[in-house]
Amino acid sequence: MGFYVVIPARYASTRLPGKPLCEIAGKTMIQHVYERALESDAEKIIIATDDQRIQEVAKGFGAEVCMTSDSHPSGTDRLAEVVDILGCRDDQIIINLQGDEPLMPAALINQTAKNLADNADASVSTLCEPITDCAELFDWHCVKVAMDANGYALYFSRSAIPWPGAAYTSDSASLPSNVDYFSHVGLYGYRAKFIKEYVRWSPCPHEIVESLEQLRVLWHGHKIHVGITEHYPGLSIDTEEELAKLEVLIAKRT
Repeated sequence: MGFYVVIPARYASTRLPGKPLCEIAGKTMIQHVYERALESDAEKIIIATDDQRIQEVAKGFGAEVCMTSDSHPSGTDRLAEVVDILGCRDDQIIINLQGDEPLMPAALINQTAKNLADNADASVSTLCEPITDCAELFDWHCVKVAMDANGYALYFSRSAIPWPGAAYTSDSASLPSNVDYFSHVGLYGYRAKFIKEYVRWSPCPHEIVESLEQLRVLWHGHKIHVGITEHYPGLSIDTEEELAKLEVLIAKRT
């Protein structure tokens, strides 16, 4: 099973401008992410950007770079342009590795690709990890997912799903024992043909309300397979504080 990893990277981040080029333990953020992809079984890794500064840095550490439009509303739209530029065959599996996930384990990249390959009726594959405390369940920033018996997504939400009941709050000592809760891991696998179909759809009402792009897939009746993982580092970077925390984590690793 061959798959590509595409890493969308833009300079104009709202909360942390220039994020891909932020230096962490002697390397830029984008190089750390690229090295995680190198540790996977990907047959090709592409950094997709609209910024020459990112292009120059990425080429400096040996990455393949695909220059894309600066008008894309999302990383998925940037992926679609890469698919067109590369002339990918329809069934080519593409993993969307976000450019602010420098600790993403290669095993999760491989798992996402394998899950899509093993589930022909899924249009998208992604991952989740168990939620173990109420604070996380009620955290708006933590995206929750509920799945059916076969591991396909029923819904994604920033709210607690399934609802645990009014007796539970973010300060509760434990979660209900009669149901499992999962947080979404923002790593996606697609087939090239579906990426091109997806970006032709307008945002759906659920997507707009929740600010979650993956709901557009479910809105149009397609399936998302959700694999469960036990070892997601759970740290993406959007602020200077998170950047400082990451510096400490990477220093410990090295």
